[in-house]
Amino acid sequence: MDPLEPMGVVPVTLRNDHVTLEPLSLDHAADIAQALDDEVFRYMPMRSSVRTPSEVQRYIQSQLARPNALAFAVIDHASGRCVGSTSYMNIRTEHRGLEIGSTWISAASRGTKINPSMKLLMLGHAFETLGAIRVELRTDARNAQSRAAIEKLGAVFEGLLRVHMVMSDGHLRDTALYSITRDEWPGTRESLKNRVLSE
Repeated sequence: MDPLEPMGVVPVTLRNDHVTLEPLSLDHAADIAQALDDEVFRYMPMRSSVRTPSEVQRYIQSQLARPNALAFAVIDHASGRCVGSTSYMNIRTEHRGLEIGSTWISAASRGTKINPSMKLLMLGHAFETLGAIRVELRTDARNAQSRAAIEKLGAVFEGLLRVHMVMSDGHLRDTALYSITRDEWPGTRESLKNRVLSE
């Protein structure tokens, strides 16, 4: 793959034995409304609540309207329902980089095969199909659970983006920045595959 050729990110459906990631749409609104709980957006810079049907629709529309982003619905094969969402975002086509973010899954899905299965699909597509050389993951520095999950992937902590976001309660959020590079992907892939088999 020509390293100078821009990376082409287009809507796509990704699937493995446990989850399907398909382009997010308003068709997922009812499932998303049922999957939400109070913890989902606790550390995200949301400017309004996402609980009522109209708020869920507005949330989906805002995800779809973001520039340089591609939002997915997370479909759990066990239930056949959408149990969360995740995105490719901050896509830098000329520099072959992107971020995996705006990720959340339902309380019942946390600690299951869902998250490692999602990451296996998204990272695999980014590195092996799109030709990415760098994938970033970011989270609120206070979010210990998210940071532990990112570190479990083998992502490298690069530091804090200090006073990076203004949260809805006025808190000035420091953002923890992690990355995985193309050279690190084979080791990360094997680790994720083992987790999916064992968890």
